[in-house]
Amino acid sequence: MRVAIIGAGPAGLFTGSALAGRGHDVVAVDRDPPPPAGRWARRGVMQFHHAHGFRPQVARALRQEWPAALDAWLELGAEPITFDVPGLGVVPAGHRSRRDTFERALRTTAETVPGLTIAQGHVDGVLSSDGRVRGIVVDGTPVEADLVVDASGRAGRSVDRLRAPATVGGPCGMAYVDRQYRLRDGAEPGPLSNPLAWQADLDGYQVLVFLHERGHFSVVLVRPTADAALKDLRHEAAFDAVCRAVPGLAAWTDPDRASTVTDVLPGGPLHNTYRGQSDRDGRPYTPGLVSVGDAVATTTPIFGRGVATTFLQILRLLALLDTEPDPAHVGEPFDEWCGQNMRPWVADHVRMDGDAVRRWEGGDVDLTRHLPSDLILAAAAVEPGIERATGGYVSMIELPSCLDPVEPLARGVYASGWRPAFTDGPSRGELREVIARALSTTGLPARAGLSSST
Repeated sequence: MRVAIIGAGPAGLFTGSALAGRGHDVVAVDRDPPPPAGRWARRGVMQFHHAHGFRPQVARALRQEWPAALDAWLELGAEPITFDVPGLGVVPAGHRSRRDTFERALRTTAETVPGLTIAQGHVDGVLSSDGRVRGIVVDGTPVEADLVVDASGRAGRSVDRLRAPATVGGPCGMAYVDRQYRLRDGAEPGPLSNPLAWQADLDGYQVLVFLHERGHFSVVLVRPTADAALKDLRHEAAFDAVCRAVPGLAAWTDPDRASTVTDVLPGGPLHNTYRGQSDRDGRPYTPGLVSVGDAVATTTPIFGRGVATTFLQILRLLALLDTEPDPAHVGEPFDEWCGQNMRPWVADHVRMDGDAVRRWEGGDVDLTRHLPSDLILAAAAVEPGIERATGGYVSMIELPSCLDPVEPLARGVYASGWRPAFTDGPSRGELREVIARALSTTGLPARAGLSSST
């Protein structure tokens, strides 16, 4: 089988290497190769230098289909970690790593895979005849294929004219900005909520610290997009001032403990979207084309699910292709599986993130509706009976519906008047003042008030 893959990020490289390992002839096309040395800008991938979490599903998939890439990732410093999960005990929890480190390991290893070619270029569109996709067009040149895999991400446009729009989600009302640091030699990490991250839920916004490999870590500030004043967090003076004002961040970013690695990295509005394989003419799929990864399911980085859901999709696609006599028709069973196993995670984030933004704006817990997953998890702090259901959800071994049996217990907790305490630090209103004071020393004007601007 001849396969053409649009995109040579994690989704494209994992799919391509696994198919090439099965004896197929694969070409993956990407327009942004890594430089021989120095920083990889990866301009087509906005989140490339932002914080990432790598769940255990990622390493398991690599170990099953592409162990050489896992070895290369570990060689570059990826650090295995474990969690003590209620009801499951101590389990593998994934790896600490930057996205840059992860993708370099995959790219370097992919270049040695027989049968896999990585071509540099821009995919202009697809070749079609008789209602079936039969290849792609790269910089004006046709490349024929029995199957085209769209691994171009949520923002990919190469096959947009063939695919129906997303059916779930959209912008979630959150935006983020982050920065990478590195612990100084001999310095211990700051506060951690678990072996991978520190999460601080403050009055009107959220702070995350993701620990990466070899002492690298990312500080992430998540804000409602409606608060225009917090767009000024993209300025170094404002970002640094906020890090000093939030006690946990002050500990992490103390110059005696850590040094900066990157500039402040604006991330823009966050999305939760689910987009199936249906085409624009109402057919359940387009023969000869299948989309994977973020092109199907995108969730905000709060729980670090993106690469895990991508690799789970690819494992299923590979299993289907192993038994499907005509690869052109794999889209239909793959779409059915994604609808059952990927869409629930997107819907979970749509409900959870939307309600978090509502509460950031002063809303109380809404007991007239099904509680979002984050509130169910939080209630386990005072209702031990909830913990029995959280392990499957946190580890992604079970779908979000595994929390449904304990939702009434959480509802009872909130009906009693209990609410999770805010992490120590300034409210969002106070944060605006911190930002304004910081910018006043630089000559930059501070934004005022709230707006719907993103």
